[in-house]
Amino acid sequence: MSTEANSDLPASTYWRTDAQAAQSAECRAVLAGLREQLRHQATTAFMAVRGDQIVFSEGPIARPSLVRSVRKSLLAMLYGQAVQDGRINLDATLAELGIDDVGGLLPIERQARVRDLLAARSGVYHPAANPGDDAAGAPPRGSQLPGRYFLYNNWDFNVAGDIYEQRTGRNIYAAFAQDIASPLSLEDFDLARHHRSGKPSRSSHLAYPFYLSARDLARIGELMLTEGQWQGRQIVPADWTRQITRPVTRSEEMHPPTAVRRRASYGLLWWIPEVADDSVLAGSYFAWGYFGQWMLAIPKSGMVIVHMYETDAREDESHPPTVPLRSFLEQARMIAEAPCR
Repeated sequence: MSTEANSDLPASTYWRTDAQAAQSAECRAVLAGLREQLRHQATTAFMAVRGDQIVFSEGPIARPSLVRSVRKSLLAMLYGQAVQDGRINLDATLAELGIDDVGGLLPIERQARVRDLLAARSGVYHPAANPGDDAAGAPPRGSQLPGRYFLYNNWDFNVAGDIYEQRTGRNIYAAFAQDIASPLSLEDFDLARHHRSGKPSRSSHLAYPFYLSARDLARIGELMLTEGQWQGRQIVPADWTRQITRPVTRSEEMHPPTAVRRRASYGLLWWIPEVADDSVLAGSYFAWGYFGQWMLAIPKSGMVIVHMYETDAREDESHPPTVPLRSFLEQARMIAEAPCR
């Protein structure tokens, strides 16, 4: 797909493409170099936007696909209003909320708080209903106090989803459709396609996969850049958008060692790249789905950058990500620094 040919882009009620034809020669050279890189890596779609303006796009940006662990960052956004109005107490424990699982939780595990789940620090190493985490490197059950030890563990995230539904009385997907998809006028989101999944024989707390297009994911990133405000309405509490994208765990504190090598901090269900203070990416944050789905919000440049790689849900998730995080961040830096309008 060529971004110089606006006819190649899908019709949209929100995204504008008129600035692309007026880009400087320097900008076009950077974008051409990026496009050449994308041809040699596992990329289905790539999109860079500023406000309502598409700066760059490649691939089927209107086609929804499984965005894997991006789901966790979406759940974090939903949590905001429920935390603000007191329906969810971040310091409530699993014991207080009546949370248990197949085979039972240990007494120490039941002392984990909601905030520990959101920070991947629960200390609960019960099997999750779905793969795609670092559970293979988990320490023995009951060996870590809640809040003390970071392990990227789907059990935490799935239980956080169930707690949201328990405390609000709302289905995650219906809440997303009403609270985010509708006010943002997402163009490709299909509520009927969404349902919980996983193996209940392993855990009664199932995953909540999402299917989103690149352009809809970019619009969600724009909502985060405006600290949850959209067309005069506060969709997500502003202080909550800042809280969830603030580092809680630095990479050097993570487990197992492969997590340390990512060089990314973790907030509350959001990732934060570890870069120099003078980098254009300083202060940015991202949602990350395994196999190469990213949505990066960059406050310094006012840009949102989305990378998509479509995968079948049945693929072997033991394989490493198709595009390294550092490669994506370098491409994001390149376009964020480019002299593009």
